[in-house]
Amino acid sequence: MSTPQDTVTALLDEAGETYAEQAGITLKDTPAPLYRLLVLAVLLSTRIRADIAVDAAHELVRSGMGTPEKMRDASWQDRVDALGRAHYTRYDESTATALGEGAELLLDRWKGDLRRLREEGRGDPAHLRELLTEFPRLGPTGADIFCREAQEVWPELRPALDGKARQGAERLGLPTDPDDLAALVPDGRLAHLAAALTRAALAKDVVEKVREDA
Repeated sequence: MSTPQDTVTALLDEAGETYAEQAGITLKDTPAPLYRLLVLAVLLSTRIRADIAVDAAHELVRSGMGTPEKMRDASWQDRVDALGRAHYTRYDESTATALGEGAELLLDRWKGDLRRLREEGRGDPAHLRELLTEFPRLGPTGADIFCREAQEVWPELRPALDGKARQGAERLGLPTDPDDLAALVPDGRLAHLAAALTRAALAKDVVEKVREDA
């Protein structure tokens, strides 16, 4: 019989790439990568397939919109076109508007630097999540997505294992308490565990593969 540690090892091998990594974002505690993660969280917040959202985030950067200044200065049509090239078409127009408004907010309130938002959060994950929800189209779900990934570089968020991650844990027969789950991996792997558990919640084939390999 496999142990929880066996299951987690198999899960990370199968689905442990973070969504930021999948989108080509090398996450660091610096303004540009954090902003790209914010954009990714906005894109993942809609009812659209995660792989399409990831492709859209990558395409926006490839199209020169990888900083809040560039996003703000791009035309609305440029944003729509970039989203369309990634097949992010169901919500392209409203998302293009939200991304422009979000870039303006970040520049006006936090000088384009999400580390200033972090400072305003004063080490309180709940307060930080509230601040994040001020961005257009980034509700509580999007804030959770951002925090799941950002815990790699913002330790005060750990363990960021939200309802979707805990749903994946339940499917795999793992503990659902965030602290119990976090105890199964080193701190530096928590973002990877959160992403993998989220994929387990979203895709039955991930669960089946992990059960085969554990």
